[in-house]
Amino acid sequence: MQTNTTQITEISIVEDEVHMTTIELCHTINIEQEDLVAWVQEGILNPIGTSPEDWRFSGNTLSRAKKALRLSRDLEINTPGVAMVMDLLDEISDLRKR
Repeated sequence: MQTNTTQITEISIVEDEVHMTTIELCHTINIEQEDLVAWVQEGILNPIGTSPEDWRFSGNTLSRAKKALRLSRDLEINTPGVAMVMDLLDEISDLRKR
């Protein structure tokens, strides 16, 4: 007798044209607004707009924010450390593209 196994995988696709507010991004990745503001001040995230109330984050930012959150929470890296790691990961990605 043959046994079939089914695996269900959840996939989320967020387009670049989608823009989230500060509150929406905070709720999506489950982070406090103060932490998100600190990430913007450190250059981890680069929103469009001049103040947290006006900021808009692209779909690409969601992926970057999730990565920063994992570094922060799972590895207990502080905000300046997360910024440094994200910069290094960006450099590695750029080098691989070349």
